[in-house]
Amino acid sequence: MFAAITNTFSNCFKIPELKSRILFTFMLLAICRLEAIIRIPGLNGNVLAEFFKTHAAQGASVLGMYSLFTGGALERCAIGSLGIMPYISATIIIQLLTAVVPQLSKLAREEGGRTKIIQYGRYLTVILCLGQGFVMSLGWENPDKIPGFQGIGQLLYSTDHLWWYRIQTTIMLTTGTMLLMWLGEQITDRGIGNGVSLIITIGILARLPQAAVSLKDMFFPGAGADAKFNIGHAVALVLLLAGVIAGVIAITQAQRKVPVQYAQRAVGRKIYQGQTSFMPLRVNYAGVMPIIFAQAILMFPQKFFEFVYGALSSNHNPGAKLVADFSHRLSVLLVERSYFYLTIYALMILFFSYFWVATQFNELQIADDLKKNGGYIPGVRPGQATSDYLHNAMSRITLAGAIFLTVIAIIPIVMYNQMNIPYPVAQFFGGTSMLILVGVLLDTMRQMETHLLMRHYDGFLKKGRLKGRF
Repeated sequence: MFAAITNTFSNCFKIPELKSRILFTFMLLAICRLEAIIRIPGLNGNVLAEFFKTHAAQGASVLGMYSLFTGGALERCAIGSLGIMPYISATIIIQLLTAVVPQLSKLAREEGGRTKIIQYGRYLTVILCLGQGFVMSLGWENPDKIPGFQGIGQLLYSTDHLWWYRIQTTIMLTTGTMLLMWLGEQITDRGIGNGVSLIITIGILARLPQAAVSLKDMFFPGAGADAKFNIGHAVALVLLLAGVIAGVIAITQAQRKVPVQYAQRAVGRKIYQGQTSFMPLRVNYAGVMPIIFAQAILMFPQKFFEFVYGALSSNHNPGAKLVADFSHRLSVLLVERSYFYLTIYALMILFFSYFWVATQFNELQIADDLKKNGGYIPGVRPGQATSDYLHNAMSRITLAGAIFLTVIAIIPIVMYNQMNIPYPVAQFFGGTSMLILVGVLLDTMRQMETHLLMRHYDGFLKKGRLKGRF
């Protein structure tokens, strides 16, 4: 098996076009990594990097998750600290608006409308970058005022010319994100794989050395310290990792094939014979988005109640003390290790899975398009009956995908909080990291395999095709 995969990768470099695409992709990804290393002038990134290293719990926070997607650029105060996330946020906002705003929905169906919508997304990206960049510059200016970052120290080398620092930092961060967006589009057009997804993936993979060091310390803590983990734990971790990867691959490629029959029709003087096809309905239609939404939303209430408790705890007024005690109890309940948090987290993932499907999967338009093209689902009447059938089918398979997402999202939290496994190691056993890595690598391998099969080379698996892809 390993020899076959090695032979397949060597075949990739025998095809001039595929070889140039792979080398072009690696070159642009290297530029993306430079953005995560080059620091913004006037900031001491070593202080923030050391804080992230010594406070492992920050890895589970919103800033920790953001730093994961930027490949550590945030904790280094680098010019790529905003990462590609503003572009992704803008794309998501435009997609949601297209689903609810009739004018945008109509524009998306017109010729050239999709290009116009992409352009709107770029304009929105610039606006988000300017706003987030300015807020980030203020955060670096006074990091002690950020909840959970007390005692971090001073990041600014000098407090002189503060407004010049703010403007300079905002422009640099905005430029860094726009450059990442452009590089991602170039990779998609002239490289291999989806550019934006590969940029996020390379940022996640940049954490592998840190995870390897933490894994070594688990079993070989050094002189004078006893190891808390043994060979049995190592075998259990390997089996768990294999099971998670297999499960993610299975659920990522899982789909329900709805048969579609096209009737015989005449277009001009030509007669098109009827044919049978199928419509694939993905089990994990929402992808990783429900986990990201749930993590982002749940972090803010805990920090807010913690801030309220800190502000009112010293107040001797009975009403203020009552509010402070209530806020303290809520902040404790919403701590990541609590069962209440895990329950709310799971319910939010289920909710956002259905929410994403409801906003992005338009069964009415699909049923209308089938009717216009002479297609129908056998045993189902065209029109409203087809729409109801697709709605019910999508609701059932979405439940299976949402339950799987919930299990995958909770695994790293349980490993970190209950089993005392370091977070850099636990994050590769589930959550957003594993879902993104597996999904992007499968998509990239599929594109590479397409080039190989077109030139009569064997693919990555025995019969030359990725199972479940063709």
